[in-house]
Amino acid sequence: EVQLQASGGGLVQPGGSLRLSCAGSGLSVGDLTIGWFRQAPGKEREGISCISGEDGSTYYADSVKGRFTISGDNGKRMVYLQMNNLKAEDTAIYYCAVTSASEQLCRLWRLFGSWGRGTLVTVSS
Repeated sequence: EVQLQASGGGLVQPGGSLRLSCAGSGLSVGDLTIGWFRQAPGKEREGISCISGEDGSTYYADSVKGRFTISGDNGKRMVYLQMNNLKAEDTAIYYCAVTSASEQLCRLWRLFGSWGRGTLVTVSS
């Protein structure tokens, strides 16, 4: 059974950067699609970036395109989210999850499972 754990969140000023990590016990990135999601208070969970373990294809939501980069390391069973030029509206709890569906379905967070405890990202001056 795959279990995922997101880490790397924290407090950062607008314009700053953070790198989130997703560690998966029982995870083989090469078999599945891994996604990063976030949920801000009072808002629905949002799929922001996904990567295909099969061919490395990626998906980015418009809200993060050009600022965030997803990458995976199958050998370490890790998936990363490099977040640059952070904005106040990026403040949320960030989660990673897994699916057998295409990375292009990243917006459909209900297709994903193995949700672990998220990591809080706060962007504030």
